[in-house]
Amino acid sequence: MEKAWYQKIGPGIVIAATGVGAGDLVAASVAGSKYGTVILWSVLVGGLIKYVLNEGIARWQISTGETFIDALKTRFHSALGYYFLVYLFLWSFVVGAAMAGASGLAAHAFFPQLSVAWWGVIHAVVAFAFVLWGNYKWLEIIMKFFIALMFLVVMTTAILISPDWIAALKSLFTPAVPAASVPFLLGVIGGVGGSVTLLSYGYWIQEKGWTDQSHIKTIRLDLAVAYALTVLFGIAIIILSAEVKPEITQGNQIVLGLADKIGETSGEVGKWIFMLGFWGAVFSSMLGVWQGIPYLFMDYMKTTTSNTLIIKYLRQNENLSYRWFLVYLALFPLILLFTQKPVWIIIGYAIIGSFFMPFLGVIILFLNNLKSKLNNLRNGWLTNLLLVIALFVFAILLFLEIQRLFF
Repeated sequence: MEKAWYQKIGPGIVIAATGVGAGDLVAASVAGSKYGTVILWSVLVGGLIKYVLNEGIARWQISTGETFIDALKTRFHSALGYYFLVYLFLWSFVVGAAMAGASGLAAHAFFPQLSVAWWGVIHAVVAFAFVLWGNYKWLEIIMKFFIALMFLVVMTTAILISPDWIAALKSLFTPAVPAASVPFLLGVIGGVGGSVTLLSYGYWIQEKGWTDQSHIKTIRLDLAVAYALTVLFGIAIIILSAEVKPEITQGNQIVLGLADKIGETSGEVGKWIFMLGFWGAVFSSMLGVWQGIPYLFMDYMKTTTSNTLIIKYLRQNENLSYRWFLVYLALFPLILLFTQKPVWIIIGYAIIGSFFMPFLGVIILFLNNLKSKLNNLRNGWLTNLLLVIALFVFAILLFLEIQRLFF
């Protein structure tokens, strides 16, 4: 008997739970509190762009047997590979600390006996141990639990505050750009569903056994479900922040402010239900990053010249480079929980990171139009159009980031 559609999916759920982290929550909360539900369309656009990017990465891998890292190392100038490696180390250090801090903040709200920093350390160590001794099968199981928790909690909280659903639905399909809202809109569009974490999907479909063109339809279904859930989650957060108007509008503290306001509107039960969803979002994101990102470093460091992916080689427990990068990602950044982040790290991360999404979009646009490699699976005109739109959005974000840093 053929499996039902919901039994086929898996890696998409993992990418959805990984991609929705504290940064997405903060960006959506800030935008929603400032401009209300009229900006809901930006969440839909962001989800569509990330679907196109991730589907393009998976389609290249399925068609050619090469990962994105393989293509980066063999089909482009070596400078691009070095840029990616530097970015990967900076991103991992800053994001590792941010994820630990966000997890610590959520746990501290429930159990204030321990500080945010120490709760962050506990979460990082637990996630490290899970990845080191676990495997992809267990990751998928726990991520399905977390995505169900996040979806149920956030949607329940949104329903409790009784928003104007008709106005929200109208805003979803009627683009509006309030005055001075462009940076916030672009932040939501660029932030929905992760950035470098998109590249982990190629390794998770390998773990799942999706290795040839017969799995293309399943991969597209998998990603469609993933980004539908991501979009619904983002919509719920914007609706919540638009309705309750948190007083704090910066950093992770906006989530606590949002929870307090929800408590005033729907009672203490609503507040703690929301905080449970926040904890699930940030901790599941940590688990996915801890498990998926070391694959990128391991793939970059591998010495095999074969273009055919061998999952036995790419399995984390059989390669020291995976373990060493996991240690770097999960444990080294914890020092930042107890100290101020060095300015040079923040500036370097901001500059290099602002180039990453345009960099990713250009490479996918180039690779997936190679007729000699993809044949009938190369990009169609609609996919190319969406990629060009994505590049335009990311180019504006890049300009705004450079302007913020230097002017």
